[in-house]
Amino acid sequence: MDTLKLSERLAPLKGKRILVTGHTGFKGSWLTLWLRELGADVVGIALDPPTSPALYDVARCGDGLVDHRQDIRDAAAVAKIFSATQPQVVLHLAAQPLVRASYTQSRETFDINVMGTVNVMEAARDTKSVVAFVHVGTDKVYENVEQARGYRESDPLGGHDPYSASKAAAEIAFQSYQRSFFNVAGRPLAASGRAGNVVGGGDWAKDRIIPDAMRALAEARPIPVRNPNSTRPWQHVLEALSGYLTLAAELVNRNKQALGSWNFGPPDDNVKCVGELVKELVAVWGSGAWQHTPEPGAVHEAKLLTLSCEKAERELGWAPRWDFRETVRRVATWYQAVQSDGDAAALCRRDILDYMNG
Repeated sequence: MDTLKLSERLAPLKGKRILVTGHTGFKGSWLTLWLRELGADVVGIALDPPTSPALYDVARCGDGLVDHRQDIRDAAAVAKIFSATQPQVVLHLAAQPLVRASYTQSRETFDINVMGTVNVMEAARDTKSVVAFVHVGTDKVYENVEQARGYRESDPLGGHDPYSASKAAAEIAFQSYQRSFFNVAGRPLAASGRAGNVVGGGDWAKDRIIPDAMRALAEARPIPVRNPNSTRPWQHVLEALSGYLTLAAELVNRNKQALGSWNFGPPDDNVKCVGELVKELVAVWGSGAWQHTPEPGAVHEAKLLTLSCEKAERELGWAPRWDFRETVRRVATWYQAVQSDGDAAALCRRDILDYMNG
């Protein structure tokens, strides 16, 4: 997608009241900053930021938006916020997003990711102002048989761990609402976006390789790597968000070609093993090392998982912009700058504008 076309396609979101669930999380924080650049009127529904520090706080993401701290498992409260704010566009990101945490918080993971999603869809269904609904999924919704071919939107859904299974179940619930309640006269048009392992500045979550690596490099100790041979489609968070925003803009324009489910992944050369990722991080950082730290008896984590984005490229004209080295460079330099007292909000804005205009 060329720069002018990207700007033109996102222009329909200017001035729209856009409700983002999960706006205090990593993806949600970057999304609120991008929506601010687009001139949208943002409403957020989320719990408090899940980490300390948190991108939402250090980048002042709450400036200029309506901030509701609310658990999406409370259906009545969610409906009340929708009624009071009358959003036109909904971007549903709120989730329990961690695979390893889902093993110890299984019931909570299903409650949030499935019934929380149903609550948000019910509220959108009952709010006449809503014209576009984007459900944010994950590459882990597919029944992963460790195949080399990237998963396509038509492939079976599944999930070994509770996180993956809960997100697959949420996708099935979304498909039901799409067929039963959305995409008809007087109702929102709806789509679902699925992205892979997103990385970027400001992620401080536990048990994720980028936050683990950045903490280790900042403290001059080796990066601990559990599974150096596990392969993932690494992509900058802005790549995934550009897909979600493209869907939202197309739905606002009542483009029914944007309905359904869509994969948003990186270029083929971004599919790398964890060992290659940490080597590149060390190279960009300028110092440091990594070491294999296996965990005997550790919970199951997929070793190979990639997406096919042919449908989005062919039918939406969407394509990723940053290759593996550029992605890693953006990540490492962001954390280095913040460590040196750089302005996190300005650094995020720089990346957003470079992505839009580069």
